[in-house]
Amino acid sequence: MSRKPLIDLIYIDSGGGHRAAAQAIEAVVGEERKPWDLCLHGAQDLLNSIDFIRKATGIPFEEIYNILLRRGWTRGSRQLIVISHLLIRMSHRSQVEVLAEHWRNHPVDMVVSLIPHYNRALCQAFASVCPGRPFVTIMTDIADYPPHFWIEEQDQYLICGSERASDQARRLHLPAERILPMSGMILHPRFHKAAAERSIDRASQRIALGLQPDLPTGLVLFGGIGSNDTVRVVRALNRQGSGLQLIVLCGRHEASLAALRAMDAQIPMHIEGFTKEVPYFMSLADFFIGKPGPGSISEALAMNLPVVVECNLRTMVHERYNAQWVREQQVGLVVENFDTIEQAVAELLQPDHFHRFRANASRLRNTAVYDAVEWLERILEKHPVADGDARTAEALVASKH
Repeated sequence: MSRKPLIDLIYIDSGGGHRAAAQAIEAVVGEERKPWDLCLHGAQDLLNSIDFIRKATGIPFEEIYNILLRRGWTRGSRQLIVISHLLIRMSHRSQVEVLAEHWRNHPVDMVVSLIPHYNRALCQAFASVCPGRPFVTIMTDIADYPPHFWIEEQDQYLICGSERASDQARRLHLPAERILPMSGMILHPRFHKAAAERSIDRASQRIALGLQPDLPTGLVLFGGIGSNDTVRVVRALNRQGSGLQLIVLCGRHEASLAALRAMDAQIPMHIEGFTKEVPYFMSLADFFIGKPGPGSISEALAMNLPVVVECNLRTMVHERYNAQWVREQQVGLVVENFDTIEQAVAELLQPDHFHRFRANASRLRNTAVYDAVEWLERILEKHPVADGDARTAEALVASKH
């Protein structure tokens, strides 16, 4: 009997979406009982030994992005990416050596990257140790921000969730049979289950949270890291007589959580810190307010929530296309500045606008995580595992337990 394929999933904790996508794939592989042996690796852990930023400052390279998000220092994101790419190129050879050593010690049958920036080093290192085995990049952004962000011109499979990303891959001369579409961004299956659940009593659940049963309910969320903008948005909407109520998820942004809990609330609101119950809270909301991150937007739309997002010079440059995508899909509103959030919400809730946005959201039918797992299965069928590699399998499984 053939042994289980050994698969590495590579994520990074710059933002929360990459690890979340890896965990979503892991969950579906478990649900569908795929005969695979998965191992999730953080890129920071793999490359920690050559992280000169961490050695010089004590701050891991991946954490720089999170600090910028928490403090709102995002206006220079274009320049930050240029500097990051320069630093990554400077250490490229060392990255390849360290990664190759990892796979020399722990060979696998397929590597799946869910991260940008490092895919050239990952692919080269894996190919040098396990030649002929497939390397796969799964994009967790709606589109690439070239050059050398997500898509590299190399021997790989690319799984991506938009026609724009597919076009970008074709322009880099990736073979058509290596560009594999999925129906959106990868979401944890919890969102699909929550979206399909029709029996929830929203009125009683809202009351349990201290909310009114039938007021229009906005969910404010700026990703798992959180942002100062959370407080800014809530303050703008915290006006007696507005006819609104809010569910506010602050993520890991402790300052926002403290400020909001100390606020004199003029409208009903429920405030949470970091939570894994985002699908539940979204199921109680009517619309979404946040940054144009691909994960948060996609989660909201999967739960049939029209969105209001901001796009300006402070928006991370690789997320600006997402705001354009919201406009193109007509699933919500894009504001230039959250100072106008009160007017934007009033416009969103106009019945003709709101029903149109909800109808458009419901037509998206995102099954991306299941699409991705199906593509991985097909790739493995094209690159069958050799039974003679059993020693490698036993060694890797032993190293994980």
